[in-house]
Amino acid sequence: MNEIDPAHFRRVMGRFATGVTVITATVAGETRGMTANAFMSGSLDPPLCVVSVTKRAHMHGHLTAAGRFAVNILATGQEDYATHFSGRPIPGLMVDLHPVGNVMILAEASAWMTAETAATHDCGDHTIFVGHIRLMEADERPPLIYHAGRYAALVPTREVALPVPEFW
Repeated sequence: MNEIDPAHFRRVMGRFATGVTVITATVAGETRGMTANAFMSGSLDPPLCVVSVTKRAHMHGHLTAAGRFAVNILATGQEDYATHFSGRPIPGLMVDLHPVGNVMILAEASAWMTAETAATHDCGDHTIFVGHIRLMEADERPPLIYHAGRYAALVPTREVALPVPEFW
């Protein structure tokens, strides 16, 4: 079996367009956030979401200790938040965090959900955090997209509303 070059792995995986989120968690009164695009829905019943976080991230231990977190889905035009929470702080950026239950959310997010950590799973150099969703809300703004190392905007290809299959 051939070894996979890490740079090639990142380039190939970067061809998959994703939305952009900021994960927030609070421990002992300190709220931290981290940009993440390794996020997905996990289950409808019970309502679960999944976030993958590298073990070397400062947020990893914070998220583990918190036991709950928020997923803040960013909208087009919110690249500054994504950059700021990716470890490249933007001086003067006003970040408005708002409490929802025991979790802080990014007030300007297009959508957000709060979750209690239901399970964690080892995944190589990452940990998969499964969150049981407790509260959630969304507006109608289009999402911020990340593709091939760049932020982008969604451009619909057609206006046809497709029905959601019942098994969905």
